Amino acid sequence: VQLQASGGGLVQPGGSLRLSCAASGSIFSINEMGWYRQAPGKQRDVVAFIHSRGNTNYADSVKGRFTISRDNAKNTVYLQMNSLKPEDTAVYYCNANVRPDPAETWYAYWGRGTQVTVSS
Repeated sequence: VQLQASGGGLVQPGGSLRLSCAASGSIFSINEMGWYRQAPGKQRDVVAFIHSRGNTNYADSVKGRFTISRDNAKNTVYLQMNSLKPEDTAVYYCNANVRPDPAETWYAYWGRGTQVTVSS
C-alpha cells in the first residue's frame, strides 16, 4: 500500500491550500484517514482525521479553518486549509488505517509528506 500526498507549497498568511492523498495498492478496506504535521524541532501532531462513515475530528488549532474530506471510491483524503497562519508551516503527512485483505488485520500507512510554508 502506498500513500501519495500532493498540494503543498508556499502561501501568504491568510491564503489557502488544498492537500490530497491517494492510497493505492492492495486495499480491501480503509477505516480512518488523516493528516498530521511536523514543524522543525517539534513532534508530529495530528491535524485532522476522518472515518469511513464521515465522522471527523480536528486539532483545536485548526478548527474553523481546515476541513478534511474523503472520496471512498478513490481512496483519497483531502485537507482544505483556509486562513493559513505562519504557525501552520510544517511538513504534512497523510495516514491511513488499511486492511489489505479481509483475512488480515489493520495496518497504519504513512505518506512521504508534503511541505507547507506560510510566509509573506
